[in-house]
Amino acid sequence: MKIVFIGPFGLQPKGTVSVRALPLARALVKRGHVVIVLIPPWDDPGRAGQSWLDAGVEVVNVPLPPKLPLFFSLWLTWTLAVRTLTLQPDAVHFFKPKGFAGLTHWLLWALRLFTRAPVRLVLDADDWEQAWNEVLPYSGLQKLIFAWQERWGLRRADAVTVASRELEKLAKQVRGRRDVFYLPNGFQPLLQIQADAPALQAVQQRWQLGPGPVVLLYSRFAEFRLERVVSLVRLVAAKVPQARWLVVGQGLYGEDKNLAQQLQQAGLLEFVIFTGWLPVEDLPAIFALSAVAAFPYDDTLINRTKCSVKLIDLLAAGVPVVADAVGQNNEYIQSGESGVLVEPENDRALGQALVELLTAPERRQAMATAARERIRRDFDWFKLAEIGERTYR
Repeated sequence: MKIVFIGPFGLQPKGTVSVRALPLARALVKRGHVVIVLIPPWDDPGRAGQSWLDAGVEVVNVPLPPKLPLFFSLWLTWTLAVRTLTLQPDAVHFFKPKGFAGLTHWLLWALRLFTRAPVRLVLDADDWEQAWNEVLPYSGLQKLIFAWQERWGLRRADAVTVASRELEKLAKQVRGRRDVFYLPNGFQPLLQIQADAPALQAVQQRWQLGPGPVVLLYSRFAEFRLERVVSLVRLVAAKVPQARWLVVGQGLYGEDKNLAQQLQQAGLLEFVIFTGWLPVEDLPAIFALSAVAAFPYDDTLINRTKCSVKLIDLLAAGVPVVADAVGQNNEYIQSGESGVLVEPENDRALGQALVELLTAPERRQAMATAARERIRRDFDWFKLAEIGERTYR
């Protein structure tokens, strides 16, 4: 089959295209299909007009027009639609119902009414966009448009793929029919390279990591209230004072700086090291040096419907994870075997679980092995791509 993927935005700074669409596309190419990924890089303008091959996948960043009100959106949507029709695909997969992917879905659906083209239009949902409307600084008009796009797209697509079990339920409620396919995120082999001794030593020296165990917090700070991390650092410091927290990631709105201030006010900053975002090639060493990862996850609709790639990366790398039992965390972690799940938003339970793992190296090792084996067995993109094939047919 020939399949065209339509992205909602560029490869960066957001991750849907790079961590969901592209890995699925690579796996489909391995299974013998032709896949072209069309990207409207309005938030990644440096790549506008650039094209390349990525493991057999043709990645096309369409050119950007002048940023004139309305004209910009109309031009980009029309360009994506025309490029798609020119390729004559068997199926088109729109990643997210909102933004340019949603607009192109609407235009191709309307054009299909007149052309009777046999192309199959498939929508992918990896978030519940109406929940994000409540927390992101969209205008009132944008919120109305995005909510409409999500409802319309879920109803009008020939089939829908969803990244989480909660999204599966919501999509079925909206569609009122079948053809909803659960297609969770898989692991990225590029992050599972074994770090050698020099790489480990370089990371230890750069971040001044001592002999004590490392607790990793790998996050963009959108999934939890910051005061929860302060509580967890306090709980761990009281029981395992030699432990140090390594906070890898950065908030979109300065959450990491806010957290550092809260820790300083609480007298706990000495236990925490902030790295910001790190190059992908540094992550295997970070994962290897981490005794355990904390994964706080507030019980919200956003968290229940999303599918965290960071959690998958941690488990696939063999990092024992302690997480709130919310949403997809329950799908990826077998509590007590490949990680630990605790009652949602129960910081005392989460902190105690971290302490227990930090003081039980043999249990950590067994858990790491089980996590690595399960993720690689059950959530390999090549295997998950079979679900995509069923969707396109």
